[in-house]
Amino acid sequence: MANKTVRTRYAPSPTGSMHIGNLRTALYEFLIAKSQGGDFVLRIEDTDRERYVDGAVDIIYKTLQAAGITHDEGPDIGGDYGPYVQSERKDMYMPYAQRLIDEGKAYRCFCTKERLEKLQEDSVGGGYDRRCRDIPKEESDAIAASGVPYVIRQKMPLDGATAFEDAVYGTISVENSELQDQILIKTDGYPTYNFANVIDDHTMGITHVVRGSEYLSSTPKYNLLYEAFGWEIPTYIHLPLIMGKDADGNISKLSKRHGSTSFEELVAEGYLPEAIINYIALLGWCPKDNQEIFTLNELISAFSIDGISKSPAIFDYDKLEWFNGEYIKAMTAEQFIKASDAYLKSALGGSGLDFNKVAAILQQRVTVLNQIPDMVSFLAKQPDYEKELFVNKKSKTTLENAPQLLKMSYDALSALNSWNHDSIHECLINLAKDNGLKNGTVMWPVRIAVSGKAVTPGGAIEILDILGREESLKRMEKGLKKLL
Repeated sequence: MANKTVRTRYAPSPTGSMHIGNLRTALYEFLIAKSQGGDFVLRIEDTDRERYVDGAVDIIYKTLQAAGITHDEGPDIGGDYGPYVQSERKDMYMPYAQRLIDEGKAYRCFCTKERLEKLQEDSVGGGYDRRCRDIPKEESDAIAASGVPYVIRQKMPLDGATAFEDAVYGTISVENSELQDQILIKTDGYPTYNFANVIDDHTMGITHVVRGSEYLSSTPKYNLLYEAFGWEIPTYIHLPLIMGKDADGNISKLSKRHGSTSFEELVAEGYLPEAIINYIALLGWCPKDNQEIFTLNELISAFSIDGISKSPAIFDYDKLEWFNGEYIKAMTAEQFIKASDAYLKSALGGSGLDFNKVAAILQQRVTVLNQIPDMVSFLAKQPDYEKELFVNKKSKTTLENAPQLLKMSYDALSALNSWNHDSIHECLINLAKDNGLKNGTVMWPVRIAVSGKAVTPGGAIEILDILGREESLKRMEKGLKKLL
């Protein structure tokens, strides 16, 4: 296998939004392939029609595209190993199952659903009793020819153990007595998930199978199929679970109760795709140095299988928010304006304010884009506020001196010939200097009067510039009335 081109595959079922765990699997498969100069394949496993969701295939494409995870082969671009949609491969599975029957490694099981259900109720382990395992082949052929429905089961070894090597967890061994004669083909002629996976992976030349550690116990079944066909077994890479922590500090498998768990939901909440990908890359993988911020190309260069951890990873929303804030700060002004445009429109649409100026005071303060409406809504409509907001110990403002400070600032600003950031800055700084005051003593009452908020993105000068002369002076007049 050392001389083979590394080939990994992401094989999602179109059952809805892409969960963070699924996206991490896709990312690691992509990184494993690309870090070794290999191919990353997209295969859609759509044979479970009961769970199929219309539009889910489009979600898969859109999510991978937004995340920057590009596939080399797939349903949309083709390749040498298609079809890449499992339902379109339906006719290829039965011949492989028939081959195992012919070689005495599989058999038809004619047991009815009712018998199997009763068997499950009556038996301690709930397992199949292999009733049809030793029906002579001629008799089995005749029963099948008469139209009796059947499934095809694999003959599992009855004693000994099956071991396999996992690149993360090492040697795993399972007693064969614990393995049931697994179903390969269902009564409707469709393959089971396990059987289709093995056939598809082999015929597509997949060299590395990557999946969650919850599938470790299923792997012996896969190996026994590879061995039954005499095929080379791929490299297995099982990934640690992703856990979530609730408000009380209790840790359990990541679920809705911990917060948004799909890529779509996180993006809708204002997280950047690049930040999400960077963060989930570190959920179960540790780089060789202390680097935390990675571009996708940097991840490809740094990624190695031996950096994958066995221990469960905890999805920390605070840490994701930190990553997101770092990515926002690193944007160009143009990139941030584009990213924040929809949020600014929802809060300031129709206000006539300069979005470029608003974005400039936000970029270094926002950590998640959906914070923007609450942060800037005061610009469109000033909230009601109590006059006690003018009191600030650090700025040395009180209810006694605030009216005088605000009136002084109002008069100076009213006299300005031009209204822009520089002229406002010069006016208020000189006012403080001429009166022997700290800058903050002048700025605090002005900012409270024009914003009505104790905390704002940007200071008094930026807010005055954004609001313009007329609105700023009107709000300051209102503040003076409140104080007098």
